[in-house]
Amino acid sequence: MTETVATSAGSDWLRIIIGLVVVLIFAPLNALLLVWLERKVAGHIQLRLGPMEVGPHGLLQTIVDGIKLLGKELITPSRADRILFPLAPVLVFMPVLLAFLVLPFGPQLVIREMNVGLLLIFAFSTFTVLAILTGGWASNNKYALLGAIRSVAQNVAYEIPLLLAAMAVVFMVRSFNLSEIVMAQHRVWFIFLQPVAGLIFFICATAETNRAPFDIPEAESELVAGFHTEYSGMRFGLFFLAEYTNMFIVCAVAATLFFGGWHGPFGFGLRIPGVVWFLLKTYVLLFVLMWFRWTFPRVRFDQLMNFSWKVMIPLSLVNLVVTAAVLKLL
Repeated sequence: MTETVATSAGSDWLRIIIGLVVVLIFAPLNALLLVWLERKVAGHIQLRLGPMEVGPHGLLQTIVDGIKLLGKELITPSRADRILFPLAPVLVFMPVLLAFLVLPFGPQLVIREMNVGLLLIFAFSTFTVLAILTGGWASNNKYALLGAIRSVAQNVAYEIPLLLAAMAVVFMVRSFNLSEIVMAQHRVWFIFLQPVAGLIFFICATAETNRAPFDIPEAESELVAGFHTEYSGMRFGLFFLAEYTNMFIVCAVAATLFFGGWHGPFGFGLRIPGVVWFLLKTYVLLFVLMWFRWTFPRVRFDQLMNFSWKVMIPLSLVNLVVTAAVLKLL
C-alpha cells in the first residue's frame, strides 16, 4: 500500500516537471507568435505595410527583434533597489507560468487536475499584480511608480466582477475543477446560458491584461512606458513575455468557462482532437483582444474606475443573484 502511494506521488511529480518543461518551451514561442500576429492585425486594421521584408510575410522580423532584445545591455538605474529591481520581471513571469498547471487543453491533457483549479488561476493573477507594483517601486521613478499604482487599482477593480462572472458558471456546475466545467458543456456551451457573464468576463479580462482601451498603466502619452519605464534588455522582454502569456491564459480560461473548452460546437467535429478545438477558440479570442487594441481609443482613468464600480460590479452581482434564483427554482 505504501509503495503504491509512493509510486503514485512520484509519477505525479514527474508529470508536473515534464509539464513545466513543455510550458517553458511553449510560452516563449507562443509569445513570439502572438507578437507577430498582433503586428499583422495592426497592419491590416490601420493599413500599414509594417515589416514585410524579413522572411515570408515578415515572419522572421519578430525573431530578429527577440535576438536584438537578448543582446541589449541590462541597465540598473543608480537609485533603483539593487535586489527588487532585477527580481520583479521574474516575479511577474513565474505566476503566469504556474497557471498552465491546471489548464485543460484536452481530455486527460492537463498537467495537474485540481478541484480548486479556477481559484488557483485567480490567486496566481494576484501575485502578478504584486510583482508589477514591486517593479514600479524598485525603479525609483515617478512614472514607473504611478503606472504600477494604476495597475494595482485597475486589477483590484476588475478582479471582482471577473470572479463574480466566473462564479455564475461555478454555480451551474458546482465545481471549481476546470475539466468538470468543460465536460458540463458537451451539449450546450455556457455562453448561450450565461451571455451576460461571458460578456462581463471578457471585458474584465481585457482590463486585467492592461490591453486597450484599458491600457492606462502603460499610457505612453502620460507615463513614458508605465511600470517598466526603467527596464531594458531581457528584463524588459520578460514583462512583455508575461503580458502576452497572460493574454493567452485569460483567453484560455474564457474558452474553458464559456465556449466548451475542447468540445466542438453542438457536437460537431468529433473526430478533430480536443486540443485543436481548445487552441482554435483561444486564438480567436486573442484576435478579438488585438482587434480591440487597434480599434478603440484609450479611456480616461476615472472613466475606467467608474465603469467597474458603477457598471460591471453591480451587473455581475445581479447576474449572480438571478443565476442562483433560477437554479434554486429548477
